[in-house]
This record gives sequence, C-alpha cells and structure tokens, in this order.
Amino acid sequence: MLRKATCRLGASLLRLITARTMAGVPTVSFLELRSLLSSGRARLIDVRSREEAAAGTIPGALNIPVSELESALQMEPAAFQALYSAEKPKLEDKNLIFFCHLGKRGFQATQLARGLGYTGACNYAGAYREWLEKMG
Repeated sequence: MLRKATCRLGASLLRLITARTMAGVPTVSFLELRSLLSSGRARLIDVRSREEAAAGTIPGALNIPVSELESALQMEPAAFQALYSAEKPKLEDKNLIFFCHLGKRGFQATQLARGLGYTGACNYAGAYREWLEKMG
C-alpha cells in the first residue's frame, strides 16, 4: 500500500514533491533526489561496501557501509567526524537519504536510521543502478 508522506521538505517544495511510503519507509524518486541535491537540501549516504563506493557513487555521497551504520549513527559527533571526515547527521536533519545498489540495503538503512530517531531519513529506492542509467 502506498500513501503519501513527506520527507520533511520545505514548504515551497512540499507542494511540488511528495515522497512515497512503502512499508513505513519514506522514499524519494530520481527527480526528487536531483532536485534536492541541486538545491543543496539533501544529505546523501551510500550504504554499499567501500569497494562498491570506490568504483563509483552519486556525487557528494558519504560512504558508510550498512554493516557500520548503526554504530556510526550512535557515535559521538567528534568520533564520527574523525572516522568519516564529515559532520555527523543530527536526529532532526531533513532529507537524510540512504541508497545502495539495488534498493534493499538502502531500505534497511532507512528503517534503522528512523528506528534510532532520525525522523528525516528517506530511501532513494531507485538506488545507484537507476542513477547510473539516468546520469550515465
């Protein structure tokens, strides 16, 4: 069952962009992701292995393998910064978007993050495969 949900978008984009919810996990489409990235309003996390991400990823994505995600999201901000060379996401961050290669790990990562209190966590259901197909 699909139902409309928001991924905590700004009021102006809210009317134009809606995320779909599948099994309680908000998702964003390719066009929504491109819009959010171009406006600088998305935080993208690639949950594939380091080897997969090293072979290519969506520009601007932070790689945190799904096997490390739970501990990473529970780290102190300074430890997260030291390990990932990036600011740790905040629980209230909007548009915290997870993706993998086909969608399964991204879905799991989004469920995990939402379970830890990251209310703006969403899954890019099209995943890296769709990104490659459309962006070449």
